[in-house]
Amino acid sequence: MLEVLAKKKGISKAEIIRRSLEKFFKDLPLEEDPAMGLIGLGSSKKGDLSVQHDKYIARYAKSKRK
Repeated sequence: MLEVLAKKKGISKAEIIRRSLEKFFKDLPLEEDPAMGLIGLGSSKKGDLSVQHDKYIARYAKSKRK
């Protein structure tokens, strides 16, 4: 069935799977999203974390390479 659909749509089977998973997760009720359990697990004491998260992650990753 996956192969037939991929040929009909003109895309790879992997793309069909990616799109299916994306739709599944998009339609998942917010309270069932496992990522929501991460909210509030820790405190960074940084008031700009939501805006500057990439900077902090990059700095952390760089420190771990040393």
